[in-house]
Amino acid sequence: MSLTLDEKKAVVAEVSEKLTGAQAAMLAEYRGLSVAQMTTLRRKAYDGKVYLRVVKNTLARRAVEGTSFECLKDQMVGPLAFAVSADPVAVAKILSEFAKDNEMLKIKAGAMSGKLMSLAQIQALAVLPGREQLLAQLLGTMQAPVQKFVQTLNEVPAKFVRALAAVRDAKAQAA
Repeated sequence: MSLTLDEKKAVVAEVSEKLTGAQAAMLAEYRGLSVAQMTTLRRKAYDGKVYLRVVKNTLARRAVEGTSFECLKDQMVGPLAFAVSADPVAVAKILSEFAKDNEMLKIKAGAMSGKLMSLAQIQALAVLPGREQLLAQLLGTMQAPVQKFVQTLNEVPAKFVRALAAVRDAKAQAA
């Protein structure tokens, strides 16, 4: 089923729009996956806020023209799924985890900040904690000194109260 010119322009515009706010894009060969497996992958991508689409390579090449992901043009050969995300860890993690369970999915290439990533770099990115977890760790690290300062400030009146209680107890025992 062939797309009309207007439909092709719409696909290129949609993919280009997704690329404008993206930090990372990856290509994965899906040859041999069943429809159910692709549906599972799409659902995981959607849940992880990753844009995943099977796009004709000629249309994908047009979509990446003039973006920081133009380095992927030469890698677009064969049946590929195009994954894009504002969180580079999320896209790498979703594709890597799915590829572990389904050997038919092969990650072909990735790009981040205008540079082509090797498969080893993608795997290294996939083992990093996600954006939310990193933000939580950062917040905990930033909160720790303030929390310690408040505990220290609270200790002064607490020591005073304990000293008063000790004096009271000593007077009660003496009487």
